[in-house]
Amino acid sequence: MSMLVWVMMGIALWHFTIFLPDRFWGGIVGAFLAAIAGSVLFCLIIHGFSIPGRHDTNISDALEAIPGALIGLAASYFYGDRVEPERPAL
Repeated sequence: MSMLVWVMMGIALWHFTIFLPDRFWGGIVGAFLAAIAGSVLFCLIIHGFSIPGRHDTNISDALEAIPGALIGLAASYFYGDRVEPERPAL
């Protein structure tokens, strides 16, 4: 159940990427995958690579996913800004 919470928090934070220039590695889909992967990986590290069950899930699991999603989005943004060519403005 915690995995679902982590993924949903990553998706929720991904929605705010519309306010940033599209420099993510892989575009908006790359940002989507980076937010999910970042939140899940960060929370797995926090919990010692185990997934808490349904009865062990609480609001703190959702809050723990926020830094991971932001780290994943930042990594995708800075890597994409560095390696992808500049796109013309529309």
